[in-house]
Amino acid sequence: MNKVLVSLVALVAAITVVPSVSAQQVASLDTSRIVIAPPQSDLARTIKTGLSAAYYGARPDTRAHEEAQRLYFLYGERHFEPIWLTEQANGAVAFSSAANKIITLFENAASEGLNPSDYLTPEIDAARLSGDGVELATLETAFSAATMRYADHLHNGRINPQSISTLLDLKRKPINEAALLEKLAQSKDPAKILMQLEPQHREFQALKAALARFEQSNAARPTPIGDGPVLRPGNSDARLPAIRARLKLDASTSQLYDALTVDAIRSFQEGQGLEVDGIIGPATVAALNGGVATRREDIIANMERWRWMPADLGDFTVFVNIPEFRLSILRHGKEEYTTRVVVGTTKNQTPVFSDSIRHLVVNPYWNVPSSIIRGEIAPAVLRNPGYTDSHNMDLLYNGAPVSPWQVDWTQVSASNFPFRVRQRPGAGNALGQIKFLFPNKHDVYLHDTPSKSLFSRSYRAFSHGCVRVQNPLEFADALMANEPNISRSSLESMFGPSERWVNPQKQIPVHIAYFTLRVDEEGSIRSYGDLYGHNEKLIAAMGLDAVDPPAIIAEAETVPQELSP
Repeated sequence: MNKVLVSLVALVAAITVVPSVSAQQVASLDTSRIVIAPPQSDLARTIKTGLSAAYYGARPDTRAHEEAQRLYFLYGERHFEPIWLTEQANGAVAFSSAANKIITLFENAASEGLNPSDYLTPEIDAARLSGDGVELATLETAFSAATMRYADHLHNGRINPQSISTLLDLKRKPINEAALLEKLAQSKDPAKILMQLEPQHREFQALKAALARFEQSNAARPTPIGDGPVLRPGNSDARLPAIRARLKLDASTSQLYDALTVDAIRSFQEGQGLEVDGIIGPATVAALNGGVATRREDIIANMERWRWMPADLGDFTVFVNIPEFRLSILRHGKEEYTTRVVVGTTKNQTPVFSDSIRHLVVNPYWNVPSSIIRGEIAPAVLRNPGYTDSHNMDLLYNGAPVSPWQVDWTQVSASNFPFRVRQRPGAGNALGQIKFLFPNKHDVYLHDTPSKSLFSRSYRAFSHGCVRVQNPLEFADALMANEPNISRSSLESMFGPSERWVNPQKQIPVHIAYFTLRVDEEGSIRSYGDLYGHNEKLIAAMGLDAVDPPAIIAEAETVPQELSP
């Protein structure tokens, strides 16, 4: 008996599933009524003994105690009878029909971008079916753990996004595992129930189909186009023959970037949603490498990131894809509006998270973040107290403006700078004429900018982390499509020297995402560079074999760092 207690304590403590609360399309469990029914068979008594030892042996307020409690109550309501094991007419114990169907799912987990060995563990080996009560009890509870692990991976992914970057601020979606286990055990089609937990988003399903095609075709990967200088018409480069081959032009060994190749590049850029300028920069090279033969590991990594996303993006929502440098407004999943954006530099990365737009601010003040004050404004003011006036800024002490000429700057340093700084509304304001607020701990938002020239570049990672919108008033007009009292003209009528706040009747979901693969409505996969390296890190964390080097975007040109969010 000691053996079964030790086995079950270890197994229950090792279960890693999310807290027991309601989940998408899984019936909630009435936790206010707990019934512990007495066991009625030897196997049930063995299961009860093991689960009881795990429950009462774990220290309260620990994860092990919480997990043991949930399993104890779950099995207790069913007289501790097994869910996954059944006794045949000859007295032999076998897997139930539901268990066999779930084992098939485990075996085919690779088609979901998951790892079969995460679920087909030694503890659920069929050889244990011929064992004693200890072996059977161990098998039963281990199967529940593997099933919940599979469900959680379908719903939330295998990897904690925070382990890739703390700027991947995505919330896990809860599963009521007690209700789910009951539904699975009673169902004739447990696969259908589990598949409800995977993302239903169109692009996830398209990537899943692409993964199936990839596995079937076993397509060979072409040699990637290498890094190099930005190519303009008339330049020469050893990569040109490979680029022509990728574009399916007539074979040529010429290293001259000629007119025929320029036309082909321009057509390719248009199809990829890139700047159609005929210039072969990092973004175009990344698209050339990814757009022709998408790597298996890239498909799986992007499927994983879809699992991190909220299950419901909203019927009317804003979607910003950082590697794509693009914002879209989606209605029922279809694009209604799109525009270019500028995102954070690799040093000042734009975080990934979801929130809701609650306010539009016309003629905004810019409350300068403390990091920019310390790193840029404080040193500038210490060199020249007139800096704030020349940049239309207020120096604030205890919330009140003070004149920089009345400060004894010998008593102030960049590390001991007791002032807040805000920039007044105006033509040169770093936020432009309008900003779109969704209050969050990252202090990130969407906004206008006076620096319009950056939108003409294919590489657009120049901000301190906020997202600059190319056509903010067009965006505002599209964003307010459901607001009868707010329009572009009403917003423009507010232009002036005073900050004005506009509050829509309905909050609008906004998702700042990071996908290096996108699937358009025609089913074509478009590839974007790994701007912040998140894709490469995720591939490594998932243990995928990335043969080709990751397409990490490098900044094509150096531009002066602007004083802007």
